Amino acid sequence: MTIRLLLDVDTGTDDAVAIMLAALHPDLELAAITTVNGNVPVKNCTDNTLRTLDYIGKQSIPVYEGAPEPISRRDFPIPRSARGISEIHGEHLDIPDAVTAKADGIGALAILDEYREGGPGGDTVLVATGPLTNVALALKLDPSLAARIPKLVIMGGGHEVPNVTPSAEFNIWADPEGAAVVLGSGIAEIILVPLDSTHRALISLEDCAAFRALGTPAGEATARFVQRRIEGYDATQPMARLGAAPVHDALCVAYLIDPTVIPLEKYYVDVETDGPLTVGRTVVDTHRRSGREPNVWVSLDADEKKFRDIMLAAFAAR
Repeated sequence: MTIRLLLDVDTGTDDAVAIMLAALHPDLELAAITTVNGNVPVKNCTDNTLRTLDYIGKQSIPVYEGAPEPISRRDFPIPRSARGISEIHGEHLDIPDAVTAKADGIGALAILDEYREGGPGGDTVLVATGPLTNVALALKLDPSLAARIPKLVIMGGGHEVPNVTPSAEFNIWADPEGAAVVLGSGIAEIILVPLDSTHRALISLEDCAAFRALGTPAGEATARFVQRRIEGYDATQPMARLGAAPVHDALCVAYLIDPTVIPLEKYYVDVETDGPLTVGRTVVDTHRRSGREPNVWVSLDADEKKFRDIMLAAFAAR
């Protein structure tokens, strides 16, 4: 059975791989994409998204530009190294300029439209791989939206593994208030794929050679993007082994294709929005000390080989 999904992205290198997997896998129907300020400014996220779709021949998928800043913080400092305008992403993906234009409309409103009463989104899975600003804005505009989203898959957070501060992962840290709104919204099924999970599914330089050898646009693009990621990670935040890097966002899409790629356990999860040392920290109550009912399915591991094989199979198709 085909799974319909809506992607909310801040397209840098890993979002681009997620987009290609969502657009090309035969078991998925990518209904639309919304973009949000994150890895790069939102206008660049939109441009990178359009470049990616053009490059793989999927120009018919609409792209709606979303929020240019967090829902409440106007002076939240995002240092250059954290923004990803760096070795890992760059401002523009290394593929040709986009020809297709973005769709008319606003990201948060496009989410609302997908899930409107009587609309097409009754079974649509929402996959958010950037800061949760668009999703939070949509929920603020219509709190009843939470009851109409059957499943939300989030790439974000870190239980034991942060990346932007000693406590926080970038996507949650970039809009902690937005993340708190989403996690506390009451959406029936929330899947959180944090750094603890994505760092267990690394893609290597040898894997990049295998992607390139596929001889397809998606294989070539994946090789280019992941090679850039590996260079950036080796230089700034080395993984358990050199010459390999996580492709965080694509793991969320791979989960829709084969749920066994990540194990899940349900915990109570919230976001710190006040502490000067811990703002943006994803608090996962693994020891059940809060007394609160579990609200989020969390993955703390991943099957690296299965993840790689899912992408190789999808990107081999001509």
